Amino acid sequence: AALTLLALAWVGMGKAPTGERLEAMRASPQWAGRGFENPQPMTNDVLGAAREFFAKSDQSIPEAPVPTRSVDPARFDTPPASGLRVTWLAHSTVLIELEGVTLLTDPVWGERTSPIAWLGPKRWYPPLIALDDLPPIDAVLISHDHYDHLDHTTMQAMVGWDTTFVVPMGVGAHLEYWGVPAERIAEVDWWDEVTMGAVTVTAVPARHASGRQVLDQMRTLWCGYAIRGAERSALFSGDTGLFPGMREIGERLGPFDITMIEVGAYSQSWPDWHIGPEQALRGHQMMRGGLFMPIHWGLFDLSYHSWTEPVERALAEAERLGEPIATPMPGESFEPATAPPPSRWWPETRWRSAAEYPIVSSLVDDADD
Repeated sequence: AALTLLALAWVGMGKAPTGERLEAMRASPQWAGRGFENPQPMTNDVLGAAREFFAKSDQSIPEAPVPTRSVDPARFDTPPASGLRVTWLAHSTVLIELEGVTLLTDPVWGERTSPIAWLGPKRWYPPLIALDDLPPIDAVLISHDHYDHLDHTTMQAMVGWDTTFVVPMGVGAHLEYWGVPAERIAEVDWWDEVTMGAVTVTAVPARHASGRQVLDQMRTLWCGYAIRGAERSALFSGDTGLFPGMREIGERLGPFDITMIEVGAYSQSWPDWHIGPEQALRGHQMMRGGLFMPIHWGLFDLSYHSWTEPVERALAEAERLGEPIATPMPGESFEPATAPPPSRWWPETRWRSAAEYPIVSSLVDDADD
């Protein structure tokens, strides 16, 4: 049975970097002997995670269909009046139109976050627009190679696209294995830039990890992206814990019209892997964000909290801090310059407050922000 599962998962697990790609990775300042490493080591409480698993919220999965908005392709025929428009397509998939350049982050159109079609966390609703109905995409931005961010079925469907795939170091090996032409792949280290027209995409540090199976942990890099035009800018966090380097991102590349920062799938057992809602707002301030938009929630069951807890806590913290926040329904578009007030489109669930269940990343001092 184990061999059968391995055979079924083989293609989806991807490919190890070799040759010149591996040599370039070993020359990275982030490389540490056998893999990439965060400047601040991450904690991982396995026993605590096991205890939390048995105390998991009974509302971690929606009881009724999640409200969504289907995306009419005609919506993108008219460019944003302000120069920047954002469309949340669920989880960490965001369509960003910035000064004539269109980018797509961490596209996941697959059914499950897994290398096997019938195994693993299943999405709660279908994709809100067909891949073929998307406007022309200038660049696909991949933050790291975890299954809920890098979906091999989606990548295989994009093989013929006239686009650039911007990926962290090592991730290009997966894409080439799945059929993406090497000349379409731009592999980046932290602080590397890729230019498209008047828009510059900069890979920024993140505090996270990588790996698609047991033996390839930390073998590829992870990052976020700063996207800057002449007048408008956006920050996409990827997955990250809180870390002092967020201040440097803000100083070097900010301010940003909008920061899109992950808020879901957190746990006290892995506080350095996922930032949590309150610390996401802290990171937003460290990186000099204008409007805050919570992402990485509302599509998959990846932790122990209720499915709406991340956004409830993000709203509460934004209100406490006086920070503007956008909570679009999946499939909604908006321009940060004229963003509507946050709307509560989700149902009530039982959720824990920051006081009841704080998420505090390690090795981050109050002085860091």
